[in-house]
Amino acid sequence: MNWEQIRGNWEKAKGELKVRWGKLTDDDVTQINGERDKLVGRLQELYGITKEEAEKQVDEAT
Repeated sequence: MNWEQIRGNWEKAKGELKVRWGKLTDDDVTQINGERDKLVGRLQELYGITKEEAEKQVDEAT
């Protein structure tokens, strides 16, 4: 699934994101609102990883 599809199915994707990255809260996914860059940034903050690692994880999950 590409990022455009994720944005189009955001309600479904929110639950999948929270399962994949358990530290994401409801507020996090509301603020991310289907924007890949916001997800990458939040993963960096929550998990203490580099931007490259966060992007890799997001790409692998989609």
